[in-house]
Amino acid sequence: MSDKIQSIHLDRRATVYLRQSTLKQVYENRESTRRQYALRQRAADLGWPDDRIDVIDDDLGQSGSSTEKRSGFQRLAEDIAHGRVGAIFALEVSRLARSSADWHRLLDLCGVADVVIVDEQAAFTPRDYNDRLLLGLKGTMSEAESHWMRLRLQGGRLSKARRGEHLLVAPIGYEWDEVASRFRFDPDEHVQRAVRLVFERFEIDGSAFAVMRYFVRNSLSLPRRAWRTQGSQEITWSLPRPDTIFSMLHHPVYAGTYVFGRRESRPALVNGNIRMRTRLLPRESWKVCLHDRHPAYITWDQYMANQHKLRKNQTRPAWPDQRGAPRDGAALLQGLALCGRCGRRMLTGYPGKHHVPQYHCANGYRGVGQDGPCFRLPAEYVDAGVARTFLEAVQPTEIELALAVVNETERQAVDVDRQWKLRLDRAKYEARLAERRYKAIDPDNRVVARTLEREWNDKLREIEEFQREHGEVRRREKIDLSEEDRARVLALAKDLPRIWNASSTTNAERKNLLRMLVREVTLSPIDVPERMTRVKVLWLTGAVSDFMVRRPRNWCVAPAEAESVVRVMSPIAGDKAVANELNRRGLVTGKRRRWDDHAVCVVRRRLGLGRGYSKRIEPDIDGDGRYSVRGVAAYFKTSKQNVYHWIADGRLVGKRGTGTGHPYRFTLDDETVARLADTMRSPKPPT
Repeated sequence: MSDKIQSIHLDRRATVYLRQSTLKQVYENRESTRRQYALRQRAADLGWPDDRIDVIDDDLGQSGSSTEKRSGFQRLAEDIAHGRVGAIFALEVSRLARSSADWHRLLDLCGVADVVIVDEQAAFTPRDYNDRLLLGLKGTMSEAESHWMRLRLQGGRLSKARRGEHLLVAPIGYEWDEVASRFRFDPDEHVQRAVRLVFERFEIDGSAFAVMRYFVRNSLSLPRRAWRTQGSQEITWSLPRPDTIFSMLHHPVYAGTYVFGRRESRPALVNGNIRMRTRLLPRESWKVCLHDRHPAYITWDQYMANQHKLRKNQTRPAWPDQRGAPRDGAALLQGLALCGRCGRRMLTGYPGKHHVPQYHCANGYRGVGQDGPCFRLPAEYVDAGVARTFLEAVQPTEIELALAVVNETERQAVDVDRQWKLRLDRAKYEARLAERRYKAIDPDNRVVARTLEREWNDKLREIEEFQREHGEVRRREKIDLSEEDRARVLALAKDLPRIWNASSTTNAERKNLLRMLVREVTLSPIDVPERMTRVKVLWLTGAVSDFMVRRPRNWCVAPAEAESVVRVMSPIAGDKAVANELNRRGLVTGKRRRWDDHAVCVVRRRLGLGRGYSKRIEPDIDGDGRYSVRGVAAYFKTSKQNVYHWIADGRLVGKRGTGTGHPYRFTLDDETVARLADTMRSPKPPT
């Protein structure tokens, strides 16, 4: 061994490198840590003085599979490259690297810098081929050992998961039963009720964001787990976020199904660096899927229906069959309209200053050879016809519908009230707990007593705030239905058109009602004998309703009387004056709105009337020998601005005309010319 450690190595520093893969190993496997620190004494025994022995322990708790996050290893490589290190002391090869690529790069660096690698038993010189061969074999075996250990651990997890006994992180609403090795309901009734409300609201609203808005509107919170020290968890309550709702709706555990292997992690190149990418696997690729393994919040059929609904709510170009979730836009057939020319799903837009809803097929933009969309039309007439057909088709039994509506209204009100009462019960429990803590402390210990008293007061104020918010929600959401409220609900339930047209009914709610019965709506243009749109409504039952609605030639097309006014007035008046005249006569645009200069401009251009009225360029000298402002400026060879100054100072007096624009006219007699000439010759006053 002594023949491998030369004086050139002893003249440089000895570096003791320590590494353990996880912080748990550092905490529990303390003997390994002690053995690694003991290598400092081995370096001293081999001849290095204490002041030239460095210990690098920055990588305790870091994996050896990569060098990216190991700052200690990077510092070691930098010291080797600068010739500051003579020997590396490590417990074994696996401490330095678990990757053959990293290990061989380190060997190349040590071979060039003439660095000795020393473990508990021997010393190796990377410059020597035999030692390098042995070190290479050790590195390969270290990498293979890591792979074998991973396989054994994964095999054990998979075997346990196939029995449904592998411990998984319990989602909200569940906790892990150590005795039965399965999930069970969270014993907190408040948590259970909040989870059930998420699935109930999704069944009603049909959208994850709508569920979130329901919770926010009613000031309801959702539980979530906050990690504390030493792996403990604590339930906290907050307003829901979209990712929380989506995670709950997508997780099969709520259907009583134990699932293992839903995700897969693979290395991928990102900007030239290797990163681990995790992706969700399709349902048929799940490694373990055990139905009815634990209590369920919903059935498996409900879970599958929710997945289908969530997929339908998405709108992606790669999925042309997706309708998208109902949104608050005014276009009623959003996600339902199909182009009668090419069969593509029509898009919804709200262009222009007034955001007029329209349907258009973008097939023309995708290589069909057309300059514009395949087909475009305003939504107003089509929506009115579809709504009329829908309301005529929906004629349920009035009494049964009325009773069902009242019962559902009361049930939803009870759900909200129950959530608030559970929230108040929790706040009161925390206040009583704070009170017991305060009363249990020694009164003379004022430092602790003041803190506990403050916590007690905070809990009492929190109860008061909850009670105030609860009262506001009860008043706003009509949780307590009076006899008058029930009578109004019964009356409205018998009059569906009134509910449909009510200002309190949102566009998203109208679209949800429509989608309960309508599968698709096909819109086809008809040009002869009259411009119309043929509408075919395909109901969920398979029946088809077919009718025609008008299709205006242009959205700003005007009545004949309005066009006549535009033709007559455009050459002599501006667009704004024409619009005022049209409004005075009570005429409206093709969009049934009041006229403005923009609408007049659109009609004027369509009629080919050119740029319309503009100010007439006045001649410099009219027939009476009078000069214009520009004529005066040309006469005195000055600017028009100076002429306006003369007018303001009273040195030039003119007379306004009576024509359009009322231009000034000036008579340049001898006196006026002399006066203005003197003004031109006089020096300008200092500024």
